Amino acid sequence: MLVLTDRQKDILKIIIRDYTRTGMPVGSKALASEFPTHVSSATVRNDMAALESKGLIAKTHFSSGRVPSMRGYRYYVDNLVQPDPLDDSAEDLIKSSFNSEFNRIDEIVQESAKVLSDLTNYMAVTFNPEPGSNLKLGGFRLVKLDERQVMAIIVTNTGHVVNKIFRLTNVSSEQLETIVNIINSELVGKPLTQVAEKLRVDLPLLMTKYIQTPEGFLKIFGEMLNEAGRDRVHVDGELNLLQFAERQNLDRLKPLYNLLDTEGTVQKIINPNSHDVQVRIGSELPNDLLKDYSIITGTYDLNEYGQGVIAVIGPTRMPYSKIIGIVGALREELTKKLLGYYDDN
Repeated sequence: MLVLTDRQKDILKIIIRDYTRTGMPVGSKALASEFPTHVSSATVRNDMAALESKGLIAKTHFSSGRVPSMRGYRYYVDNLVQPDPLDDSAEDLIKSSFNSEFNRIDEIVQESAKVLSDLTNYMAVTFNPEPGSNLKLGGFRLVKLDERQVMAIIVTNTGHVVNKIFRLTNVSSEQLETIVNIINSELVGKPLTQVAEKLRVDLPLLMTKYIQTPEGFLKIFGEMLNEAGRDRVHVDGELNLLQFAERQNLDRLKPLYNLLDTEGTVQKIINPNSHDVQVRIGSELPNDLLKDYSIITGTYDLNEYGQGVIAVIGPTRMPYSKIIGIVGALREELTKKLLGYYDDN
């Protein structure tokens, strides 16, 4: 456990604050001038040397000043940060955004990604609540488009819609309507896990009465159930990463964007191990492309309706107090909005 004097803590806070604001190393003379009480530059230099020996700050090649190290950021976040309260404009933005009319859970969580990106000016990622056993089949439709093509539509109890077009020949509109009626009467209102089991065990024999070779239809139906049951990921503000990339690291942006463009990879990267607001910094993240970035996550809990996550991806040189405060406040408002949606539906 690192032990710092109060003055060393203050120096670390000032270095991180100034470096966050300017991106420039911080020198002892500038530090001494920012103390509320008189402190000599020599005293500050001694304390900076102590912080450097503990690995909390580091010297750069092109300046006599110091910058925070990853270890310094970690100590700062764990021991010195206090979340900032939202200012009035941020509160107004959240309230006005969530006061809109929403027809699906997807729309609310997508809106939260936009709000989070707008408030932080960083990349935001938000996840729908994990479906679990509460995700149920809300409705099923088959629409004949022509003699060869049919559109299948699944609606879940949360309002999520999945549709696919597939080939199905030698089936009349009346037969399709019968299939729809059977599925809706037998399966609507049941958890998707039970629907998938019936799809495997009970439906094949039943469907042969109406479709000569039902395997293709059942395969499509199964794929749609899997898609409806997957966590949904919403991203906003990807281009914000550009403005914080160091000139020498611009060539890392393309592979970073490719990494963050894959839904499964994003889930693995964001995946928090805490229900609180959590900060992971640089080398703590599971990919070397993220070594100059931090991810702040907040888990929202909807009780029996599951849990979801909101997250901010930004440079390690970010104003942690402000961003932690925003993530904490937004997850509370998102929780209220989603619970209200479930109560109304």
